[in-house]
Amino acid sequence: MSYIKEKFKVKADELSAEVKDLLKNHGSKVIGDVTIAQAYQGMRGITGLVTETSLLDANEGIRFRGYSIPELRETLPKATGGAEPLPEGLFYLMLMGELPTEADVQHLSSVWARRSHVPNHVFDAIEALPITTHPMTMFNVGIPALQTESLFAKAYSEGINKKDYWSYMYEDAMNLIARLPRVAAYIYRRKYKGGQHIQPDGLLDWGANFAHMLGYDNEGFKELMRLYMTIHADHEGGNVSAHTTHLVGSALSDAYLSFAAGMNGLAGPLHGLANQEVIRWILAMQEELGGGTPTKDQIEKYVRKTLADGKVVPGYGHAVLRKTDPRFTAQMEFAKTHLPEDELVKIVWMVYDVVPGVLTELGKAKNPWPNVDAHSGALLVHYGMVEYEFYTVLFGVSRALGVLASLCWDRALGLSIERPKSVTTEWMKSFVEGKVEASAE
Repeated sequence: MSYIKEKFKVKADELSAEVKDLLKNHGSKVIGDVTIAQAYQGMRGITGLVTETSLLDANEGIRFRGYSIPELRETLPKATGGAEPLPEGLFYLMLMGELPTEADVQHLSSVWARRSHVPNHVFDAIEALPITTHPMTMFNVGIPALQTESLFAKAYSEGINKKDYWSYMYEDAMNLIARLPRVAAYIYRRKYKGGQHIQPDGLLDWGANFAHMLGYDNEGFKELMRLYMTIHADHEGGNVSAHTTHLVGSALSDAYLSFAAGMNGLAGPLHGLANQEVIRWILAMQEELGGGTPTKDQIEKYVRKTLADGKVVPGYGHAVLRKTDPRFTAQMEFAKTHLPEDELVKIVWMVYDVVPGVLTELGKAKNPWPNVDAHSGALLVHYGMVEYEFYTVLFGVSRALGVLASLCWDRALGLSIERPKSVTTEWMKSFVEGKVEASAE
């Protein structure tokens, strides 16, 4: 057993005892009420899920094990000569609940490099799809194809003690994280670069190796991948991709099937697919305005036209956040350091100056501020990645870090299958009329 896995087991046993004590002594304590509106409108604000890896605050933004993104950019280990945190460090933090050492991060980099081999049948499954297939569909074919490698599925079929479920989930999670960049890069090179694939470099860290396999050996792009993979990794457990991964995993589905389910959710336009919509919106604005850099007045008119046409301004608003997304701010700071004169980036900043005021004036959003998607595309375009449909795949590779760390905890704590109670609209009408009573069962 590796030292990280052994250390995780100790921490899992400790927290499991705390959870059992909570349930025994306080299990009947009520932690919230549910309104009819919440039941119909996406269960917003209902506290009914435990995710150890991160917590989202409406005003502060995301905190990973208590650490904000600015704190992580300062304290997590970095590559030699680099300034951005290594994603390996964030995974360690989410899994272990404590900051990693340089040695911990180097260990994870080497472990993932050793586990990164992808069987040929996975590539064959991807190759069977038409080249016109959306890259997220290819990604969601490649992940289940990898499921043949699931150690949990094999062990479960042979019969194992439920106390050992966590061990096999841990191994599957580590293997899947190690292999995802290879699968994603294969899709990118197949679809956009004529099938000219690039072999992994085991001497590079996880994010830099991903950049290398995509075909970008620019040091700035490697730094961007380290930052991108870190800030997109987790956003507590209620978002579609995280919740779906947890939900499917609660049925004892293995890491591959659970993660694939989450990625199908990430592919939705209201979730991960939104990042490509931002760039398309900006480019459409440029084209309508005759090209070049628009003025703030021109941007405001275009924003108002977008809203008047019954559309949304992509990249603005968030289900929980009520201030500028710190992930947006991190990318803005990266841009100020690496590409302050980039035209597209400047337009993103001008849009940031304009949109919140318009949305506030028109009452279009409780949160008129930008989210993570408002900036990420402009950074990728600067380095030459103009294939917007692929952006969500990048998001997916990153999101694996958070949701798979969470699955390890789900298994370690022995969390139950998720099965909330549902009712019909007829029941709701009867409840409002006082004919039936709500039940805690």
